[in-house]
Amino acid sequence: MFARALYVIPVLALLALAVFFFISLNGPPPDQLPSMLLDKPAPPVSLPALDARAQAFTSADLKSGHVTIVNMWASWCVPCRAEAPELQALASRQGVALYGIVYKDTPQKARGFLDEIGNPFSRIDLDASGNAGIDWGITGVPETFVIDGKGIVRLRYPGPIVGSALTDTILPAIEQARG
Repeated sequence: MFARALYVIPVLALLALAVFFFISLNGPPPDQLPSMLLDKPAPPVSLPALDARAQAFTSADLKSGHVTIVNMWASWCVPCRAEAPELQALASRQGVALYGIVYKDTPQKARGFLDEIGNPFSRIDLDASGNAGIDWGITGVPETFVIDGKGIVRLRYPGPIVGSALTDTILPAIEQARG
């Protein structure tokens, strides 16, 4: 009888573990998790510029009195390519600074991407290690943050800005951040 229990206990433990993991899958997808940064100061930024053609930005730039959009992207990111026209439209708006953070990429590949699709960013930092992405709490790229003139995060938008996302989500957040 004791010998049979030695075989049954590991099977029951494995079954309990499988049930636990299955139940864990029922949570929200990572892109729908709330941001811990909302209504809090943006994380410190002290990254290098993408390359010699780009100008870097720092935490002081995020507190300079104007609304700032920070977009995390990478050359290997297919959805980043899809949102490029919307970022170009966003960059042309008055009173908004569009900054980019290149996430886990190389300067050469990121510059090639920008040369191909166009560069909407007025300043671009390089997060080659991905540590800044961790500080900002991103779940993937692209992710976009709306920051008010005092450096407070007012919106985190996970995923590409496509379809009605610009008019329905990003632009209202910009207007709210101005107020």
